[in-house]
Amino acid sequence: MNSTPKRVPIPKNGVDYRGKVVLAPMVRSGELPSRLLALKYGADLVWGPETIDKSMIGTKKRIDPISSTIDYTRTPSNVPKSPAVAVKESKIYRLHPTREHGRLVFQIGTSSPSTAVEAAKLVAPHVAGIDVNAGCPKPFSTSGGMGAALLQTPDHLASILSALVTEVGNVYEIGISVKIRLLETADKTEMLVRKLSSTGITGLIVHCRTTPMRPRERAIREQLRMIADICREEGVACIMNGDVKNRDEALQLMQEFEVDGAMIATAAEANPSSFRTEEEGGLLPWREVVEEYMKIALDVDNKWGNTKFTLGQLMPGKLEVYKKVAGSRSYTEACGALEFDELSDQASEVDERLGLSRHLDVAAVKNAKGKNKSAQAAGGHTDVERSLSSETRLPLSARGISAPTAMAV
Repeated sequence: MNSTPKRVPIPKNGVDYRGKVVLAPMVRSGELPSRLLALKYGADLVWGPETIDKSMIGTKKRIDPISSTIDYTRTPSNVPKSPAVAVKESKIYRLHPTREHGRLVFQIGTSSPSTAVEAAKLVAPHVAGIDVNAGCPKPFSTSGGMGAALLQTPDHLASILSALVTEVGNVYEIGISVKIRLLETADKTEMLVRKLSSTGITGLIVHCRTTPMRPRERAIREQLRMIADICREEGVACIMNGDVKNRDEALQLMQEFEVDGAMIATAAEANPSSFRTEEEGGLLPWREVVEEYMKIALDVDNKWGNTKFTLGQLMPGKLEVYKKVAGSRSYTEACGALEFDELSDQASEVDERLGLSRHLDVAAVKNAKGKNKSAQAAGGHTDVERSLSSETRLPLSARGISAPTAMAV
């Protein structure tokens, strides 16, 4: 008689990671438009960018009436003292309650059970899961005891997960997971995985690199089967991450290493149509992807700085149009450079709402000045202009003006 494999129950509002190919959490490249585009191209789930618990605590939640997004905002710390200066709220996190429903996992950066729980409760009603970042090697994360620093304190990391399971997962009926890296030896990794997988989490994601390794170094997959076996023993879904290039490869690796799912990062950052299978047509041309991304970014009034950064990831850097987009200061300018004429009216409206129209006004003034100089030249006024310009470059004394006396100190 075959025994049924053990499985940690998937909560009513949660999602089972098994059989899924998902978008990795990426700072800047994991904002709302990128996630929606990945979902459009076939991602089963999407992780938002790591968000620090303390940055979420104290935020205000509001629904944007235009984009229908849920925005978590807060007042910037460097508020101008002048009451005449309007203070614009900073958007800490954005999600789309319908387009991402049941498919968004919120990744939290934390070093404390209490602040992790406090921050997670804010988004728990709107996400399918909470994932703890225990793998980021960047100093801004590790210096605060977060990210990969948690791998060195497994008991503390386990206490964070247990608190989230008890006070957030069970209450809001969503899953709790953790994303880790490999430790120095297979034995240490095994001990870590056994400890974490017994906390009640529903999923464990392993980035197949150690903390000191950089993305350009080849992923290490020798420990994957061992990690997957432990997760199966505890009934926890195991997701692999590291050098997964597309959906077809993800499915092949899942079968080869007997893991439950796979996560795509840099390949999706460069072209999110990597979630399409070859049977579905595979990778799409960059221009088609960029146009689709621009439509989504405009639909949700995405911050221009983030849109510009993402366009830079999606476009070939050697093209002339890449340089034009890189120099753009608004949606209108970028759509013009890309010749997305059908988006120009919407781009203008979004620029107005985001306060980007002033850049266009400045450009128009400079253009008008240029035309005015051309008109002066056509009217024979260039000699007068040169004379005035030359005079302004003469010393004060040569122009009959007394030099100011030094102030006494």
